[in-house]
This record gives sequence, C-alpha cells and structure tokens, in this order.
Amino acid sequence: MTDAQGGFRGWFAARKGVWSRLRFTSLRLRLVVVFGLVALTAAVSASGIAYWLNREAVLRRTQDAVLRDFEQEMQNRAGLLPQEPTQDELQHTAGQMANSSQRFSVLLAAEDADGKPVYGNSGGLDGFTLADVPESLRTAVNEKQTTNSSGKSEYHLYWQRIIEDDTPYLVAGTRLNGGGPTGYMLKSLEQEAKDLNSLAWSLGIATGLALIGSALLAQAAATTVLKPVQRLGTAARRLGEGKLDTRLRVSGTDELADLSRTFNNAAEALEKRVADMAARDEASRRFVADMSHELRTPLTAITAVTEVLEEELEAESGSMDPMIEPAVRLVVSETRRLNDLVENLMEVTRFDAGTARLVLDDVDVADQITACIDARAWLDAVDLDAARGIMARLDPRRLDVILANLIGNALKHGGSPVRVAVSAQDDEVVIAVRDHGPGIPEDVLPHVFDRFYKASASRPRSEGSGLGLSIALENAHIHGGEITAANSPDGGAVFTLRLPRDASQLAQETNGDEGGGKDTGRAQKGDA
Repeated sequence: MTDAQGGFRGWFAARKGVWSRLRFTSLRLRLVVVFGLVALTAAVSASGIAYWLNREAVLRRTQDAVLRDFEQEMQNRAGLLPQEPTQDELQHTAGQMANSSQRFSVLLAAEDADGKPVYGNSGGLDGFTLADVPESLRTAVNEKQTTNSSGKSEYHLYWQRIIEDDTPYLVAGTRLNGGGPTGYMLKSLEQEAKDLNSLAWSLGIATGLALIGSALLAQAAATTVLKPVQRLGTAARRLGEGKLDTRLRVSGTDELADLSRTFNNAAEALEKRVADMAARDEASRRFVADMSHELRTPLTAITAVTEVLEEELEAESGSMDPMIEPAVRLVVSETRRLNDLVENLMEVTRFDAGTARLVLDDVDVADQITACIDARAWLDAVDLDAARGIMARLDPRRLDVILANLIGNALKHGGSPVRVAVSAQDDEVVIAVRDHGPGIPEDVLPHVFDRFYKASASRPRSEGSGLGLSIALENAHIHGGEITAANSPDGGAVFTLRLPRDASQLAQETNGDEGGGKDTGRAQKGDA
C-alpha cells in the first residue's frame, strides 16, 4: 500500500511539473497554437479548393469524352439498326459499340416485330442490365421532348453518377430520334477515383508539412519575441527580491527595447529612492538611539533626586511644604514617565537595529503570569485561569514584558475584572487577556499595535507612551509568535497571545544573524 501511494504521488508530482511548465510557457503555447490554427485553416482551405477543382476537372473531362463517344456510337452504330431489330442484331451492335476507345458497357433496348421488348448487352461488367440503370434516368431518357423549328431532338442524352460496391460509375442513356432502339452506357470511374485519392493524399501531406512548418515558424517567432519578455520577467523577479541593481541589456529600437529602457529607468529611480529612504531611516534610528543614551545620564541623576523627594512625600514627619507638594508629585510622576519612555525607545531601537536577542529558559507559564501580576500588585484586579504544568521554553523577561503590557493595558483602558486564560494547543501556548470594558472601536482595531498610536486625541498626555503594545508585539514576533486584538461578543476587548512551546531553533537563528548584540532592557510597565 505504501509503494502504491508513493507511485501515485510520484506520478502526480510529474504531472504537476508538466502542467507547471505548460503554464510557464503559456504565451509560447498560445503563439504556436495560433500560428498552427492559421496555417491549418489556410492549408485545409487551399487543399479543399484545389481538390474540388481538380476533382471536377478530372470527372468532367472523362465524362465529356465518354458521353461524346457514346452519343457518336449511338448515331453511327445503333442508327443502322432496323425499326424492329432482333436480339442478335442488338447484341452484335452493343458489342461493336463497347469496343470504342472509351471502353464502356452498352445495353440496347427495342421492340421486335411482335411488339415484345428485346435487349442486347455488350456482356461487360458481369452483364449490364436494365436493373443497373436508375429509374429516374430511364424515365428521363424515354420522355419525349417538345420540338420546334430550331431542329432540336425529340430525345436527349441524360447521365448520372452512381456508386455500386464502393466503386463510382457513370451511367448515361439516350433514344434515337425518329424511332429506333434505346441505348444505355455504363462506365467505371475507378481509375479516376484512384487518381483523386492520390491527389487527396498529396494535399493532406502538404497540409501536414505546412502545419509543421508553421509550428517551427511560431517557435522561432516565440523565441525571438518572448526571450526579451522572459529576461524582463526574470529582472522584475530579481527586483522584487530586493536586488535593486538589476538592469536589462538594451539593444535595438523596437517596442521591447523601449520597454527595457523604461524598466531600467524605473529600477534606477527605485534604487535611488530606496537608498535615500534607508539612509534617512538609519539616521532616524541612530538619532533615537543616541538621544536615548544621552538622556539616560541626566535621567539617572533626576531619578535619584525624585526618589529622595518621593521618600520625603511618604515620610510621616510631614516636613514637605503643603504648597509645593503637588508640584513635587507631578515632577516624580513625570520623571517616572520620562524614564519609561526612554527605556521604551531604547527597546524599540534594539528591534529596529536587529540586536534584540532571546535568552531562553524553561518556564511554567502559570507561575510566570502569577509572578507578573504579583510584582505589579494586580492580584485583586485580575482573574487567572491557568493550570500549572504548562511548560514552555521562552525568554522569561520578554514574556513578562508582553504580559505586563497586555494586562496593564486592559486594566487601564478596559474594565475590571480582567481575566487571563491559558491553554495549550498542539505545539503552542495561547494566552487570552480579556477585559470587561466598552471594547475597542472598529476604526481603532487595525492600529492598536502601531507605535505612538492613541485611540483618543483628547488624552495626548496620558501615562502611556503609545509604545507598549508595539513592543509586546515585537517581543511576540521574536519568539515566532503573534498577538491579535478583537472585541468579545459578550463585551470588552480580547488580546490573544500565541507563542511556540519551544523557541530554541528560532533563538539560534536570531542570535546567529544578529551577532550577539547586548540586550539590557528591563521589564516594562503596562503601557498603551
């Protein structure tokens, strides 16, 4: 059974390969087919016309000669017979008439002295009898015509072509004017039919040769026309793969040469545009990274001062002047917010620069979520539905960043209680974070993971920087996972995180590609 299945798969793969090649050369095939159809139509039409003209010419030439000879023999031989001839006389005359140059069979019919019909046969072709003559022809021969002063005959010569035993024959008959026997003639056209068959075969061979020639001509034309098109397709494919230095060799002055020049101009403009954009993007990333690093030094000092001020605010002695206490609290909160913003910017620059790395460890997903919630004092506001024992090989710090942003975002912009559910599906872990708020507007859903995006323009100075969800998404991507946002049918928003249970292979590829950049980012607070 396995061998049969393998054979079937091999046959199917071969057939698929053939069809793929046919699709790849479909334009070539269409061109060959069109050339072939045109050539076939022209050859068949010409051959048909030539065959019909030659057939009519051959048959008419033979027919006219036979009929002329038969009519002459009727006048010269049968005209000498008496009005009431005997059978012997008819037989003798029929034999003489059959010995003419055209070699046809003759049948003579008349009435004897007693008024009985008598017949004379030349004896050829197994005996030519009246039964071999079509009834319509006998009727026409015996029909007496009206004559006038112009001297036309009372009886005319009539002929007809018939087929007996797949052999064509010419049958003719006439009656002597002024009384006398009626004569019928039978002439085989077998030789003419053979000549016409030979002609048909010759024309068929010529048609086949014309079809083959047209196919070869179409192949040559297709190669000439489609080769530049194939080169253009290959160049476009290379350009789509990012090889912006791809150019076409231009030769000639035809339309394909103009198309190649247009492609080269477009590729050159695209390469220049991409180079400019890459330079600006690199400069922008370098500016953000430099700015973030430069801000860390004064922020460190400011943070130390704000920590002292915060301790003074929390002291029970009440040494802080009540008039300046609100200002101090504002400075503390804004300093904390600025510190988070700088950390987020540095994290973003690591992703943009490709220096973010995974530091993997075997973690219990339920314990990791519990630790994230407990560290931020969210135990009373979050319901956790996660069974212990769901193990995964992930980066604990980055998983904490993802969870902190998703849960913190749900608490801040959704509604309590926030429910976190964990399930294991095949080779991945699924974590769903659902709130009970009003949900996410439909026009906002496509942008929730955009950097610095805020759903409401009325809160431009909210505590969030607009980078939290984008950082969470980047951390999911570096694991080989994904985050999706949707609205629950029962109300509230649902963020679904899918991570592989083992990101070891992806971590090796990522770390190998990145060259081991240092990653010292700390866990981020919940941030929309």
